[in-house]
Amino acid sequence: MESLPDALVQHILSQMSNARDVASCNCVSKRWKDSMPYLRSLFFSRNLFDNLTNGDTPDAIVGRMVSSVDKLEELVVYCPFSSSGLASWLSTTGPSLKNLELRLDNRTEHETFVEIPSKLDCIRAALNLESLKLWGVLMIYTPKWDVFHRLKNLEIVGARLEDRSLFAALCACPNLTQLLLLGCEGLRSILIHNPHLQHCKLDFFGVGNSALTIKSPRLESLEVQGRVYMVDLGKLVALETLSIRGVQWCWDAISKLLQMASEVKQLYMKVEFTGDSESLLPFPEIDFVEFFNSHPKLQTFDIHGAMFAALCQKKSLKNVDSRFVIPCLEKVVVTIRSPLNAEQKMSTLDSLIKYAKNLKKLTIKILQMKSSHSSADEFFEDVCRFRYMNRKIVSIE
Repeated sequence: MESLPDALVQHILSQMSNARDVASCNCVSKRWKDSMPYLRSLFFSRNLFDNLTNGDTPDAIVGRMVSSVDKLEELVVYCPFSSSGLASWLSTTGPSLKNLELRLDNRTEHETFVEIPSKLDCIRAALNLESLKLWGVLMIYTPKWDVFHRLKNLEIVGARLEDRSLFAALCACPNLTQLLLLGCEGLRSILIHNPHLQHCKLDFFGVGNSALTIKSPRLESLEVQGRVYMVDLGKLVALETLSIRGVQWCWDAISKLLQMASEVKQLYMKVEFTGDSESLLPFPEIDFVEFFNSHPKLQTFDIHGAMFAALCQKKSLKNVDSRFVIPCLEKVVVTIRSPLNAEQKMSTLDSLIKYAKNLKKLTIKILQMKSSHSSADEFFEDVCRFRYMNRKIVSIE
């Protein structure tokens, strides 16, 4: 290392990000310490300051390291910190930051105390952010943000949110292309009006059924998990991937979403029941031919349990037009949990082989089937026979 030119040493050391490693390198030599301003990223792990003994604080240590860097582009802080500490760091490095990830830890079950200024409010100092990731968020008040014109990626994990606060936060990010809300509770009406959004993953729970409105015509992938009773998404002409999950969705919401996603290429469906918040109901019949005619570009289809059972109806496979074909379907995964209506289920599996001319792989997953049921063994024999007859395509898990 001593024989290397300063510029090369600076480049090598600038690739580090772990705060512990950076601090250790600073102790090696003055030459190494002088490379500190050339760092681009700093990462402070969760337990980094658990054993402080000299009266120093995490806020002060992080502040010293951040202020030693000329143009910090990425800051990740998982260790505990205060809002005043965050405000101080961002006042120093905010303009150069592109990526910010914070474990806020201000979400508790009975949160009543709110810091002023809040940690969320302090983030507005980093106006040039391109990616913002927040963990453990309490957003019951509208964050005092200016507009993040360059922000493309927003991720919020483990949060208590209010409808109006989330909507205001999203409005402050008009150029978002990726949005992730994971493990979020408190939402009843989710409004997403981001015209450039391309990828959206939503996972919400807690207060019951939710309404979902998305006005994002460029949306390419959408994943929704929760209890949904109403959707309004407009025509999803660019949507290629759709995933819907949850214990219960209103059937009208599922039906409307499938109609809006007529151009979808990858479809994942795992919902156990329909009905409202007071009753769990089985799915109505889904017409096999009509379903695939409505999704002519479908290439990958993953369907679970009750929703597959709804597709397995005798009526939908009677008098099928000889011209009917599933043109693009290449991969299917079917999860079966019950031997009930075995004849219809086997007929539907046969139809997938018959009409999907480009089918390359059909995987049948047998999940938690009650072996004590009188027809379980017979049904499994039928599945094994089906697999043998179509062994180049079909597999069983």
